[in-house]
Amino acid sequence: MLLSIFIAALLTSLAGCIVLIHTQHLHARLSMDTSNGVQKFHANPTPRIGGLPVFLGMVVAALVSQFAHDHVGKLFGGLLLAGLPVFLAGLAEDLTKRVSPLWRLLAAFTSAGLAAWLGGSILPKLGIPGVDYVLQAFPAVAILFTVFAVGGVCHSINIIDGYNGLMGGVALFVLAAFGYTALAVGDLELLVLCLAGAGAIFGFLVWNYPRGLIFAGDAGAYFIGFLLAQIAVLLVNRHPDAVSPWFPLLVLIYPVLETLFSIYRRKKRNVPAGLPDSLHFHQIVYKRLVRWMVGSQEAKHLTQRNSKTAPYLWGVALFSIMPALLFWKTQWMLQLCAVIFVFVYIWAYRQLVTFRAPSVLLLRKAYLDLNGRSRKLLNKKGN
Repeated sequence: MLLSIFIAALLTSLAGCIVLIHTQHLHARLSMDTSNGVQKFHANPTPRIGGLPVFLGMVVAALVSQFAHDHVGKLFGGLLLAGLPVFLAGLAEDLTKRVSPLWRLLAAFTSAGLAAWLGGSILPKLGIPGVDYVLQAFPAVAILFTVFAVGGVCHSINIIDGYNGLMGGVALFVLAAFGYTALAVGDLELLVLCLAGAGAIFGFLVWNYPRGLIFAGDAGAYFIGFLLAQIAVLLVNRHPDAVSPWFPLLVLIYPVLETLFSIYRRKKRNVPAGLPDSLHFHQIVYKRLVRWMVGSQEAKHLTQRNSKTAPYLWGVALFSIMPALLFWKTQWMLQLCAVIFVFVYIWAYRQLVTFRAPSVLLLRKAYLDLNGRSRKLLNKKGN
C-alpha cells in the first residue's frame, strides 16, 4: 500500500509536468516566468505552474490511500481540502502576477485555520516553560499561534524557491526526516502523507533539476510549505510525549531562519518587508561561490550556474536535519543544535557578504578565450 501511494503521486506529478512542458506554447501567455527581476536567475522564459502537477499527484495519492485504508484517506482528504486556499492563491499569482504577498499570506493563514478546524492540527506545546502552560490553558491562543506558524513556514518555503532544485531538494530531505520519525512512532497516516509528498515533489524535481524546464511557482512553494508545516504540527500534536516541538523546528530551521533574517535585514535597511531583494542566503551563495565557476553569459552556462547553487543549500539544510534525526528524542540537544545552527548561519552569511568564503568552496574558475569558449582553470592562488 505504501509503495503504491508513492508511485501514484510520482507518476501523476511526472506525467503532469511532461504535459505542461510540451504544451507550454498553448499557455505561455499566462504561465511563463520571465528572466527579468532581482530574484530571477534563469536564462529563458519558463512555465511556473509546476505546483499544479504536485497538487494533482497528492490528490491521486489521497484517492489510492482512501481505497486502501479509509481512515488514512480521511486525514489526507481533509488536509488537501484545507490546503486549497493557499494553493489557489498561489496559482492565481502564477497565472496573473497580481496577487500580493499579503493576500498569499492571508490564504496560508486561512488554510492553517481550516486544518485546525477539520483535523485538529494545533500545536499543543513549544517545549518552553510558561509558554506551554499558556497554550494548554487557552486553546484560542494555541490556535492563533499555530495559524501564524504554519503561515510563516509556507512563506519561508516560497522564499527559498530561487534556484533549480533548491526548494524541491530541501522539501524531500524534510519529508524523509518526518517520515522516519512517523515510522518510529508508528504513525501510518503521517508516513503516508510523507511518502505521497515525496513522490509528488520528486516527479516535479526530475524536470526542475538540473535543467529548470518547469518551476514550482507560488502554488507549488506555498502548498509544499503548507504540507511540511502540517506534518510538523501533527507529529507533535499526535505524539506529544514522544516528539518534541524542537524536532520539526530544527528540521525546518533553514527556511524559517532565512525568513526571520530577511525581515531583520530589511528592517535594518529601512526596506519594506514585502519588497523583493537579491540578498537572500542562496543568492549570496550564487554570487560569491557559483557565479565565477562556469563559462559565459550563454543560456546553457547560465543554467549550469543556476543548478550548481542548490547542492550548497542542500548541505545547509542537512546541517540541521541530520542532528535532528540523531537527537529527535532529546529536547535539550535539539535546542542546542538549533542555537548552533543560528550562529553558524549568521557567521557564514557574514563571511560570504564580505568576500571571505573558504577557498575550498570555490571549486574552479573560468574565463573566456577569444572565441567565446569556456576554459576551466584550477583554483590556485593567483590565477
